[in-house]
Amino acid sequence: MPRDDLQDLADPLAARGFRFAPAEDMRAHLGALADWDTFSASWNDLPRDMHLPDGHRYRRRRHATLSARGGESTFHVEPQRPHYQAVEYNRLVGGIERWFEPIQAPILAGASFRSVMALCLRLFGALQPRTDWHIECHQFRIEARPEAAGQPTPEGVHRDGVDWVLVLLVSRVNIESGTTTVHDMEDRALGSFTLATPLDAALVDDKRVKHGVTAVTPTDRSRPAWRDVLVVTFRRRG
Repeated sequence: MPRDDLQDLADPLAARGFRFAPAEDMRAHLGALADWDTFSASWNDLPRDMHLPDGHRYRRRRHATLSARGGESTFHVEPQRPHYQAVEYNRLVGGIERWFEPIQAPILAGASFRSVMALCLRLFGALQPRTDWHIECHQFRIEARPEAAGQPTPEGVHRDGVDWVLVLLVSRVNIESGTTTVHDMEDRALGSFTLATPLDAALVDDKRVKHGVTAVTPTDRSRPAWRDVLVVTFRRRG
């Protein structure tokens, strides 16, 4: 059973605007992950992100839109819709509607995804009570090749234009770097850490801090290399 006490996650997030949560901390708060192998294997079936400019063909992704009412412990899957960010938040591909293939329904219904979402609803609901949520979920695979490093945040250090962000590491294969950096609104560095073990997570108050991730390169240039993460964003509805 997951721990109900979220203070070890909530207090640093409220005080500093971010929290690096190692896998053991996340595991203590997550429920059943009985289908984790199926969940993580679904990253092997992500279409290429064709919205990035030429020269950025290293990212694969799927997307889902969810909602939740304040105080509820469950989420609702919404009809597929485009992902949109203002240019203010994404100078590279902001200002356009970006359609992506949906996250597969069995993954959204699986134990691992539901455990992650239940934790988010408890944590962000405690930090921002009585809020109805617009939730977006992104499966990302960033590929690193000998001729081209993969950039997890090609838009650079940024905000997402939401309230809260979870970045959960699913898999990390044959890569170097990929360090998360956190900055205040004046771009002063507040901290850095590397998601290295599956279930390592970054929790971010997007209203207060910016974040970015350094490029990833292959450790062994003769083998495939990638970084898989689940990104979940919560934004107040209305």
